[in-house]
Amino acid sequence: MRRGTTSTVTGIVTAAAATAALVVGLPGGAAVATPPAEAPRCRVLPAGNPWNQRVDAAPVASDSGRLIGAMQPGSGFHADFGSGTYDGGPIGIPLTVVGKGQERVPVRFDHADESDRRRYPIPRTAKVEGGAKADGDRHVLVLDRDRCRLYELYDAHPVAGWRSWKAGSGAIFDLRSNRLRPAGWTSADAAGLPILPGLARYEEVRRGAIDHALRFTMPRTRKAYVYSARHQAGSSDDASLPPMGLRVRLKAGTSLSGLGPQARVIATALQRYGGMLADNGSAWYFSGAPDRRWDDDDLHTLDRLKGSDFEVVDTGALPKPGA
Repeated sequence: MRRGTTSTVTGIVTAAAATAALVVGLPGGAAVATPPAEAPRCRVLPAGNPWNQRVDAAPVASDSGRLIGAMQPGSGFHADFGSGTYDGGPIGIPLTVVGKGQERVPVRFDHADESDRRRYPIPRTAKVEGGAKADGDRHVLVLDRDRCRLYELYDAHPVAGWRSWKAGSGAIFDLRSNRLRPAGWTSADAAGLPILPGLARYEEVRRGAIDHALRFTMPRTRKAYVYSARHQAGSSDDASLPPMGLRVRLKAGTSLSGLGPQARVIATALQRYGGMLADNGSAWYFSGAPDRRWDDDDLHTLDRLKGSDFEVVDTGALPKPGA
């Protein structure tokens, strides 16, 4: 994840400009994502939240072809999650669930001006993306199941025997609220969005449906963001590059034949809810939580999907709660 600054781009509704947007009818409807198994009373954001809005009935953006053309359309879909381990760590972004009695510890932030500077309820057993010795993004996600409050850190490292932590940035989200971060602020993700709502989780697939958009990454992004993102980390003002918060969906006519049962649930979600660009990274890498019950061979059947199978959604008519 790279740090950037606020930017406004002509022809696209940026997050800053979205505060004046008119709330209109929702073309596709919305649901509430399945709560995490260890926090069954915590819905993952309200039904009308952008992550939970269906986009299968929304129009295609007029500049979809140009944007997809700059997003490595020949590259294959990659499920950046699974079972087992890779390089000694879990495959995906793990979640740690705690109760209201969990001790809160101080966190020192590199980007303190855009972080929520409070104590975080991080236990010694907190799961780190990539494992304890990882040198990647090292996201730490902690959910307080009693308050339904989500604590997320980027580049998180324990110090002083886990009595405190240091991190690149951090954000706290009330999962019962549509409140956005301040305009121009990052989170634990480059787009200033919460991470958990965009993860594919096994309990959803087991139920038979994922009722929210999925988080994905791109190597090059524009110096801009669109609602509901709040931050950019782009490398260029080139209008053909995607801004943070861009919403894509798998084309309705894309064949799902040959996909495994788990893969088919994920692909169906991408047709209904799509994906939201949340960070810089490898092209068409979609995020999920690690789980020993994932079938990695099944997930690899998604590899046949290409970037060219996606289209950019015109989200201008969707409600904008929290804007």
